[in-house]
Amino acid sequence: MPMLVAFQIEWNKLHDLLDDPRLADALATADVDALPLTREVGLKLQTIWGERCGARLRAVAQHKKRFGLRMLGGSLIDYERATLRWWLNVEEHLPNIVFRQRPIYFVSSNTHSLINLFSGFALQNRSELVAYLHAQQHSGLINEYEKILAEEVPSSLENFLYYVQKKYQADPASADYFARRAAVEHQLGLHRVPSRFYVDVDTQVFELNKLDPQRLDPRIVMPGVERLGESAALVVNIDYPLGLAAYHILKLVARSVREIRGAYIIGKAATLNGKIGDVLIPNVVYDEHTDNIYNFVPAFSAADIAPYLAHGSVLDNQKAMTSRGTFLQNAAYLDALYRDFFTDVEMEAGPYLNAIYEQTIAERYPTSEHISLLRPPYDLGFLHYASDTPYSKGMNLGARNLSYFGMDPTYATSLAAARRIVAQEIYRMERGV
Repeated sequence: MPMLVAFQIEWNKLHDLLDDPRLADALATADVDALPLTREVGLKLQTIWGERCGARLRAVAQHKKRFGLRMLGGSLIDYERATLRWWLNVEEHLPNIVFRQRPIYFVSSNTHSLINLFSGFALQNRSELVAYLHAQQHSGLINEYEKILAEEVPSSLENFLYYVQKKYQADPASADYFARRAAVEHQLGLHRVPSRFYVDVDTQVFELNKLDPQRLDPRIVMPGVERLGESAALVVNIDYPLGLAAYHILKLVARSVREIRGAYIIGKAATLNGKIGDVLIPNVVYDEHTDNIYNFVPAFSAADIAPYLAHGSVLDNQKAMTSRGTFLQNAAYLDALYRDFFTDVEMEAGPYLNAIYEQTIAERYPTSEHISLLRPPYDLGFLHYASDTPYSKGMNLGARNLSYFGMDPTYATSLAAARRIVAQEIYRMERGV
């Protein structure tokens, strides 16, 4: 949808510029210098369209775009049915795990950081990853690696290796490496469940009692970590959804397991008072879907993130706003938010909180209410890392990919969640609860 909306907006902007009979000759010859376009835009269009540039410019000049879309199933029942089939796929993929008998920690993040922290495979195979860099002559990354070893930069060696591993995956020569990784993950009870057909959200399930303390990322090792072998808990980690999918997923997962012991939501956000790479920790969320405002005590504080964040800042006690979509936010709207001290704009906290409300109160979530979740049914925390700064023109992921430095906030937030889970389970095992 965002791509179609963007396409229509840009097409119609060009149409308004080119819909002029006086430009007929320039359009016929594809003379972009004679058109009311900046030289930069004209050169980009010539580069993208090549020989077809003239024909496409004439098509743009002739008519406006107005797309019409038909949804394939749009009722509440359709969404719930799709979510149910998504979860049944997880259960069928892991027949030896009886979810209704196991407590879980629910994490909404990505499909690479947590599993890397728990498996430690990249750290165990450091020499192979460094050899890959030299073989491919990645001079920039080799230089960064040498600076990390010499302690000339604050970057983390572990994060660096995770990044290299991700690049290595695109190399056909890495097939054996990733086959070995899959075998080790299976041995450690780290399961990947790809999405099939229904909700486009991949899932990972981690069995805490199968983890090897010797393989864990050293930053999540703490006194008593060996007690994880006594834990029956699972970590259910999903590739973070957007919007109402978050509500349906958490609601269904809560009904399908013995209990949820913690919910930790990690994802990207736009910041109105920070910079790209900062981490935002909200304790207030305004949900645009329901007009609800939620207050809660977050499981995380700046002290949980700061030791692992090398290149950004941690902003806690933030007020977040869950948006229906990025195209609905204009400058005036963002300015109104900022005047009300809302500084964190994202797309899933509200739906997750609506699902948690229904696990706390014996009724459906309300609308247009101020809701206190100061005593939620389980440990709860949101961690957002800034990928967009709407107040700074062009400073967003479209213009500046987080790339290598994006590993810094991604792993700082994932480490906080992993450490929270490990600490909670050690506490339970030591006290027999």
